[in-house]
Amino acid sequence: MYFSLVPNIEYDEKPIGYPFSQSDYAIAKNFFRRYQVNADVFSYAVFFNKYAIEDGEKPYTVAQNAYGDPFYDWVVLITNNIVNPLHDWPLTNYELQKTLESEYADPYGTIHHYETYEVPAGYKTTTDFGEQEQVLALKGGLTVDETFYNGTFKFWNGTTYETKQGNEVSRPVTVMDHFAAENEKKREIYLLKGRYFQSFVDEFRAKNLYKSSGDYISQQLKKVGV
Repeated sequence: MYFSLVPNIEYDEKPIGYPFSQSDYAIAKNFFRRYQVNADVFSYAVFFNKYAIEDGEKPYTVAQNAYGDPFYDWVVLITNNIVNPLHDWPLTNYELQKTLESEYADPYGTIHHYETYEVPAGYKTTTDFGEQEQVLALKGGLTVDETFYNGTFKFWNGTTYETKQGNEVSRPVTVMDHFAAENEKKREIYLLKGRYFQSFVDEFRAKNLYKSSGDYISQQLKKVGV
C-alpha cells in the first residue's frame, strides 16, 4: 500500500542518438520525497500512545493489532521516523544473540566499555526555587575508559574530599550487555491513536501529490532530467 502512495518520476535514461534530441525514459518511485514527522509532535500525548514492541513483533503485526490491517505497517514506521527497519527495528533476542556470536569471539566476556554508577555527594544544595536538591558527585550512565575503572575517583562530600576506587563507581559493560540495552531502546515506539489514523493517511496521500510545474505530467508523475 505504501508504494502505491509514493509518487513517480520519469527520467531520461539515455539519448537515443545524435543530436540527442530524444531520450528513452524510465519511471521510478520518487523516494527522495520522504515524509517525516516532526519530533516535537511526540510530546503531544493526545495524538499517540506509547507502545513497547514485544519480542518477535514486526511492523506489520503491530499494524494489524493497532489498525486492523498489516498493510498499514508504513504508518507505524513513518510516525516513528524509521527509515530502515532492518537497522531501526529491534531484533529478536535470538537474532541478537546469534548475530553477536557470529561477529565476536566472546560477546559475553568481551568488554565494550565502562559505565558509571550514580554517586550522591552526601549533601544537598538549595535551588533557585528554594528547594533542597541532592548533589551528585557523579552522574550515572556515563561512558568512561579502563583507566578510570582501574583508578580512583575523588569528590567533595560536603565536609571533606572523599576517594573511591574506580571499580566502586563504575562497571564493565560487555558487548552483549551493550547491544542488548541498545536493542531494548528500539522497543519503545509511538502508535498513532485510532481517531487520528485516517486523517494521517489522507494527509500523507495529499502531501505526495505533485503540484503543477514545468515538469508536471500528473499528480503522481513528473519528468526530471539526468
